[in-house]
Amino acid sequence: MLDRHDAVLLDLDGTVYHGPQPIPHAAEAIASARERGTRIRFVTNNASKAPDAVAEHLRSLGVAADVDEVLTSAQAAARVLREHLPEGAVVLVVGAGALAAEVDGGGLRSVRKAGDDVAAVVQGHSPKTGWADLAEACIAIRGGALWVASNTDATLPTERGLLPGNGSMVAALKAATDREPIVAGKPQPPLFLAAAESAGATSPLVVGDRLDTDIAGAVAAEVDSLVVLTGVATPASLLAAIPAERPRYLSADLTGLDGKADELEIGPRPGWRVEPGDAALVVTSDGGHDSLELLRTLCAAAWRHEITAVREGDDASAGALAELGLT
Repeated sequence: MLDRHDAVLLDLDGTVYHGPQPIPHAAEAIASARERGTRIRFVTNNASKAPDAVAEHLRSLGVAADVDEVLTSAQAAARVLREHLPEGAVVLVVGAGALAAEVDGGGLRSVRKAGDDVAAVVQGHSPKTGWADLAEACIAIRGGALWVASNTDATLPTERGLLPGNGSMVAALKAATDREPIVAGKPQPPLFLAAAESAGATSPLVVGDRLDTDIAGAVAAEVDSLVVLTGVATPASLLAAIPAERPRYLSADLTGLDGKADELEIGPRPGWRVEPGDAALVVTSDGGHDSLELLRTLCAAAWRHEITAVREGDDASAGALAELGLT
């Protein structure tokens, strides 16, 4: 894999860690990639932490990281604001202090209350966001202010499971204002393109756990992607993936970075037969036992035939489908 790709653009939540908990094997896989000379970039839609805080958090989990290797959606949102606003313009911030710092550091002026001078609203994830914050943003947006969202992830993977993400808060303001924000982070391509440029990469690999942000962003940026099953994506969601959200490679976790690209690529794999039947894909074993090999085969068949239902054709396939949660 790393002979084929000269940089790895890593999602964080759900890919490298779940909040304060490291995902098993992630640190070792990243260290191994570095030893092979592969450049690493950490690309996160979470706008609640500054790049130096993200790097420090990674180091606390045993992952080597420099601040220059971190790209956040807060940085992307600040860039969008600078493209649309004159220097010194007032921006109402809904989100963490890290987002406000990016606004102020870019020559704009952050505030927390709506007023006649507010030119834009920028919204990023913060666990402290409440009704009063959304109310101020609603007033400004209804008053004609530009609206930029750092990302629209509906959920945020944590060690306790999926919790409301920035997209859930954005949805509330959509309902209240009948407006749509400009989205700065994933799945829009600029964040990945900036990461690839900073790494000097010509053949980057995006790695993430979400089809609607990580993989969709890679597809939009026209770069290859590897989906891991340590966060949001599931076997069922992979079978149902639309063309704009389909990865090239599939792995259980980041250990796939040490694997052979051809073996991780989604497509027919030895040991399994998948044929379209009446409203379902019929799976039989041809000596196969590896459930991930079956999933790669199933994805290729589901995408080709536009069939997501599956059923077993023998005992071996029944066991593999059960492991994948597809019975």
